[in-house]
Amino acid sequence: MSDTYEGVSPARIRATYVIGPDGSALTPANLPTGDERWTPFRKAAVVAAVNGGLLSIDVACVRYGLTFEELVAWQRAYMRHGIQGLRATRTRDHDDNRPALSV
Repeated sequence: MSDTYEGVSPARIRATYVIGPDGSALTPANLPTGDERWTPFRKAAVVAAVNGGLLSIDVACVRYGLTFEELVAWQRAYMRHGIQGLRATRTRDHDDNRPALSV
């Protein structure tokens, strides 16, 4: 069996669209811009684009000014808790394995 599809290596095939967090098609044209406020939905759209192969991790980090660690943290939060896990505040509410802070 060949490692190519019609003469193109699988590593060279990029997705033309992926399904976004709301179920609609995400394309390069309708991805979030880097100059907007980061909402949980926008973060989820970037995670979906990376996970679906629409953007590479490197391209996403450069395009959005993210560190690799920040993007991986978004991926992990989305996988564990969905869009709610991408909220910037009260993230401890979503982590069942950590005890709440007592003051």
